[in-house]
Amino acid sequence: MIKIAGLYKSFGTTPVLRGVDLDVRRGETMVVIGQSGSGKSVLIKHLIGLLRPDRGEIYVDGTAISRLRGEALQKVTRKFGLLFQGAALFDSLTVGQNVRFGLERYTTLSREEMDAVVADCLAKVGLRGVERLMPHELSGGMRKRVGLARAIAYSPEVMLYDEPSTGIDPIRADAINDLINVMKTDLKVTSIVITHDMVSSYKVADRIAMLHEGRIIQIGTPREIQASRNPVVQQFIRGEAEGPIKIF
Repeated sequence: MIKIAGLYKSFGTTPVLRGVDLDVRRGETMVVIGQSGSGKSVLIKHLIGLLRPDRGEIYVDGTAISRLRGEALQKVTRKFGLLFQGAALFDSLTVGQNVRFGLERYTTLSREEMDAVVADCLAKVGLRGVERLMPHELSGGMRKRVGLARAIAYSPEVMLYDEPSTGIDPIRADAINDLINVMKTDLKVTSIVITHDMVSSYKVADRIAMLHEGRIIQIGTPREIQASRNPVVQQFIRGEAEGPIKIF
C-alpha cells in the first residue's frame, strides 16, 4: 500500500530523516515508535504531501507522490485520514460542523446525506447526539474521538494517527486504542500509528518500526520487538534512562 524508499529531510543544517525505508502492507496497522523529536511527525507530513523530501520517494498504491502537484497530489492524499495529536478541532465550529468539514470540501453529498454520515461516524466512535456541542464543552478524550470521526467521514483508505494517546488519561487512551482496532476490523483501513507509548503499540500493532537517528533500525511484530537484541530498541521499549540513547 505504502512504500517509503531512502527518504531524507533536513531543516537548514539539521538532518531529521536520514534514509528512511519502510513498507506498509495493505490492511495492516504499522506503529512507528521513537523518541520525541526523532522525526515521526515529519514522516507523517511527507505522507500527506505537507513536506517534500530532499531525497528519496514515497509510493502510495504505486504512485510516486513527491512528483505530484495540485489536483493530482490531492487525489492521492484524499486516500488518507489523519487524527492529529491534539485533535485540531476548529474551536468556532460545532462538533457536527467539524466532522462535516471534509465532506463539504471533497464530496457532492446533500445536506441531509452529510448529516447522516456525521451521525454515523460519531456513533462509530461512541459519541451519539453531540453534534451541537462546541469543542470547549468536550473532554480531551471526546475531542480525540471527534477528530477520529472527522478523519473517517469520507472513508479514507489509510488512517494516520499522530500520538493518539498523548494528553489523555490511561483509560481514555485505551479506549482510543480500541477504536484504532475497530477502524481496522470494521472499515478495513491501512493504519500508521506514530507514538512513543509502548502499551498502545503492543495493543494495536501488527508490526512495529523503530525510528532512531533518522533511520528505521528495526521492524517486527510486537513479540519480535520485545525480544530484540538491539540495545537501543531495548532501552526505548523499557523506558530506561541508562543506555546507548543519550537524553541530555
